[in-house]
Amino acid sequence: MERPSYLSKYLFDWESLDVVVSGRSALDSKFFIGQMTDSEMVERFLVGYGLDANDTVARAELFGNFQESLQFIRRYFLKEGNNEGLDLKIPNGIYMITDISDLFLMATGNKEDSTREETLWAEIVLKVLHTILHVDKDLRSSYFSEIQTQIFDRFYKYLFRVGEDLFFSQSKKSNNRVPLVEFETKSKKTRDSVIIKLLHKAENVAEELFDRVGVRIVTESRFDSVRVVKFLIENFVVIPHNIKPSRSINSLIDLDAFKKRHSNLIKFALRNNLSEEKFVEAMEREVNECAFGNGKYDDERNTHSLSAYQSIQFTCRHLIKYKNPFLQEFIDLRKTAKEQKSSDISKKILAMDYSHIARDVRFFYPYEVQIVDQKAHQINTEGEASHVEYKKQQVQTAQKRLFGPLMEYLSI
Repeated sequence: MERPSYLSKYLFDWESLDVVVSGRSALDSKFFIGQMTDSEMVERFLVGYGLDANDTVARAELFGNFQESLQFIRRYFLKEGNNEGLDLKIPNGIYMITDISDLFLMATGNKEDSTREETLWAEIVLKVLHTILHVDKDLRSSYFSEIQTQIFDRFYKYLFRVGEDLFFSQSKKSNNRVPLVEFETKSKKTRDSVIIKLLHKAENVAEELFDRVGVRIVTESRFDSVRVVKFLIENFVVIPHNIKPSRSINSLIDLDAFKKRHSNLIKFALRNNLSEEKFVEAMEREVNECAFGNGKYDDERNTHSLSAYQSIQFTCRHLIKYKNPFLQEFIDLRKTAKEQKSSDISKKILAMDYSHIARDVRFFYPYEVQIVDQKAHQINTEGEASHVEYKKQQVQTAQKRLFGPLMEYLSI
């Protein structure tokens, strides 16, 4: 029985539909790239993606990203670069590619003479290539130095040191201080770290990384950790309205239990005219009773933060204000041109419309704050909860995600 010709209009690409409407990542779909039957379809896809398929410079840049993808895979996911990587080799057919369109056709099984294994490898390479593109095209990265300065200065304004003592305070002489053990700023993530992180995140876009800028505050006690949050809020260093709720994690103190104990202790202090020293001692005991402790807190949102990790973490957004230095330089150039109106160059400069040159750029940028007491910090940096273990698990997760279909095909 012959199939009616109109049916082709009503067939769905269920994998792509699932990605668009069901919150699934393209990296986890059965086919990363839909059917690409010829070079023309590849070009249409690239245009839709936002790349100019006919721009030789853009295509050369894309081919460079392809080469970087191969190097990245070898460095992190294969034994030749990582002792814990897979004992596999990238097929020669991948290395023989000279036109990026062939990589797409191979990934969909439509390149002449390509094997099933090469098709799976081509998909892996394209997934890494896609991630690298998102890292490269994050517009805000060009403002990173200014972003760091503006965010860190919010904290430095209230950070003081007297002798060996470090503390948060409104002024150096204020007696309302929160003592600190350490104040650390997070250095910029390496390019490779960003790519690895994106490869294991469902969002897989550079704009969704919230910890490129961050601070870690280590306090002497758990009670001081709560006091630090209080201080940051009261001095408008952290604006609660700019917090990203889904990113707030507290594995340090059971806040509900602490609220009840705090209320009772306030009443006790009022009834008994408790001294500040005795009140703080009692509060320290109450907070410690409310500590989650090892293994008692589990957060499903970050599968790589082990249960032993204890901290208060949240992500805030800060409105970055970047003044465009080019505009002032151009205005100065126009002043010079006015003094030499007779020259052709001056006439062209004066005729230029500069009304669309932005005087400044403003945008919200996320930064992460981590607050932890000294004891918990020691636990976090030892054993299973170490940062090295955390990064290793990220690589392993990304590896399973990328190579799952190939490993299944090869029965590894």
